[in-house]
Amino acid sequence: MGVWGASLIALFTWWSATGAILYVIRRADRTGGNAYNVAVFMSVPVLALGVAGVVVSAPDTGLTGLYAGFFGALGIWAWIELSFLSGVITGPERARCPKGVVGAPRFWRAWDALAHHEILLLAGMAFVVLATSQAENQIALWTYAILFFARISAKLNLFFGVPRINFEFLPVPLQHLRSHLRQGPITAFFPLSVTVLSFAVACFAQLLMTADTVIAATGFALLTSLSALALLEHWFMVIPLPDAKLWRWMLPEHKRFTTAKEETNGL
Repeated sequence: MGVWGASLIALFTWWSATGAILYVIRRADRTGGNAYNVAVFMSVPVLALGVAGVVVSAPDTGLTGLYAGFFGALGIWAWIELSFLSGVITGPERARCPKGVVGAPRFWRAWDALAHHEILLLAGMAFVVLATSQAENQIALWTYAILFFARISAKLNLFFGVPRINFEFLPVPLQHLRSHLRQGPITAFFPLSVTVLSFAVACFAQLLMTADTVIAATGFALLTSLSALALLEHWFMVIPLPDAKLWRWMLPEHKRFTTAKEETNGL
């Protein structure tokens, strides 16, 4: 499909996969009860296909192997994200963080709220590393690595503080996470994050421009686009753009979740 086709595929996959996950979770919010567990169980084939895609792609250096590895890593990632947003795999801490908790105690409370999810992310990373170890096709590894490190960076920025947080997309089972996020001025960690991501985009773009085969160019186009989207998601936390409209129109309506004490730690 060429470089532009690969870039468009990466963009469409990012938008549609995010929308699909949000749609499933919003429907579960409306249904309640055991709907979250059902959603995670019914999506296990996505995980299975992702695992198969990563394994099959490792020795395949053609376009088929390239896309199999790319979508395989995305499939694994998507299932882990769904399991987290559904509240099925999060962490042992389900209570809100009390106001006034700062420093290390606040960090460890936030960690306890996400610990099982973070361990699952690491397990996914370990699997992809092992499956692609010494393989000729490394697209799955780089795809998962970009998603992994960009997500860790985004979570830390949300913890330290950013001006914009889309609380409306936070599912009912994760409402306690509001108290662990900080909406306010950016910290020194944000410019560090965007600098590292910008460097990654530049590196992949340079490899794209100097690629000597169509397959290599296609692979670097996918990685350049994915890292650029990760960078864009970071800027969405700062720049007042209506990014939520990208998905809001396709989601079922729901009654806004409120609590008697709805505040954000550090707001």
